[in-house]
Amino acid sequence: MKNYFYVVSLILVSSMSFAQKKDTLYVNPENIKMSRLKEGKSVYLVYFRMQKEATRTMTQFWTREVKRKTEGGRSIIEIDQYWEDKDSIVHTAKSRCDARTFKPLYHESWWKRNGKASLSVYNYETRQITIDGNDALKDTSAKGRQLTAGFLKAADTDHLNWHLDLEVFSTLPLSLHKTYAIPFYEAGYKEPENIFYTVSGEGELNGYDNGKTACWILVHEEPGNKEKFWISKKTQEVLKLEQEVNGKMYRYKIKLGFSDE
Repeated sequence: MKNYFYVVSLILVSSMSFAQKKDTLYVNPENIKMSRLKEGKSVYLVYFRMQKEATRTMTQFWTREVKRKTEGGRSIIEIDQYWEDKDSIVHTAKSRCDARTFKPLYHESWWKRNGKASLSVYNYETRQITIDGNDALKDTSAKGRQLTAGFLKAADTDHLNWHLDLEVFSTLPLSLHKTYAIPFYEAGYKEPENIFYTVSGEGELNGYDNGKTACWILVHEEPGNKEKFWISKKTQEVLKLEQEVNGKMYRYKIKLGFSDE
């Protein structure tokens, strides 16, 4: 009888492991749907609440523009971002990716912080990083070595640009209760890693003229951070994000239905 229960336990554990693997899709160039990536310009309203019902603060507008191009006989995706804070631009980014695999080819990031501006360029094809015109791969400090190690690891592996998460989500074959392991890398930070997102449910967003948009609810959760994305079932666009930080602060992104252009 003891052996019987041991065998049954093994079967149950094996079945649970199989189910977990079956319900997790490890995202790679073969299972993303690049045809779903919509060209054009999107504008998001981004703001914080220091408590759930507090007044909105730290308001920004994020403009993202997706273009399909051909360079040197290769089809690429180029995505430009402009983040406005009050009356100035605080961040811009230009990202180029392979149009078939979404693999990053180039990422340029400009930030204005505390009155100072900094420009970083990551070229995955030439395996070069420049920060404010300087060769960052020659930086032998602990921070510089970490930057170099993460970047070279990213250059040698299939990964996706975490700075383009909203666009990446639109290429996923979303389905209810499915988990997606996305090999994300944020240029300038640690090496690529699988970040897990799960379609936890379905919902609706109320829109103009009493219209309702059916959405997938995509959730990512880790200690101190929970993100909940509403993604249109029809267009695969991210329409809303609610992010909870340490149970105290909330960040929102809302896709605007109209632009001023």
